[in-house]
Amino acid sequence: MRFAGHALLLLWAGCAFAQNVETISSETLAAVPVPGATHDLRIAAHMFEGTHWNTAQARTALSAAGALFAQCGIAVAIDLHVLRTPRRFRYLYTQDSRDLLKTLAPRKPALFLVEDTRNQPAYDAEAVGRANARSRPEMVDTVWITFTTRDLPVVIAHEIAHVLADSGAHSRELGNLMNEDTDPGNTRLSPAQCEALRTRGEANTLLAPRVVKP
Repeated sequence: MRFAGHALLLLWAGCAFAQNVETISSETLAAVPVPGATHDLRIAAHMFEGTHWNTAQARTALSAAGALFAQCGIAVAIDLHVLRTPRRFRYLYTQDSRDLLKTLAPRKPALFLVEDTRNQPAYDAEAVGRANARSRPEMVDTVWITFTTRDLPVVIAHEIAHVLADSGAHSRELGNLMNEDTDPGNTRLSPAQCEALRTRGEANTLLAPRVVKP
């Protein structure tokens, strides 16, 4: 009986935890038309009630970031969700973020606009691809952007590209999106980089290939 009671307590605790993560609004941002697109990318973006982020800021940055993938023939659609959660989930911290993802089970790739990071070393933005998710599998194919991040569209696209290519590689080419120093002028992707995004993204089921009708 003591064991059964303990199991019931754990079940109740799990239900209570799940109820603490609530989606309070959702919208789909208008996709930028990409003539001749070969692939579709749908990003599940999330922001949190009670942070400094606002929906107008998020819409502008996410839409501009998505448009940068048109050069690779990738059409991007973004679903923006606003979450009501305990305060600890509003920050990037591996232990807490893993708990959030276990409960939320978002569509991947998933992007989170968080208040700040509690991880060390502290980065303004972080991408978790297949290659760097061995110790945190729940966080695979996710991107985390803190409120203090500058050049938002470039940074968001840069981190999403890391996830799609499943690579942490950077470019030294001036004006390249994957330059380690994100800058408003760093927006271009080379043909080889685009091919890597499409190939790896499709292989990892993050990109959906378009069927070309004869």
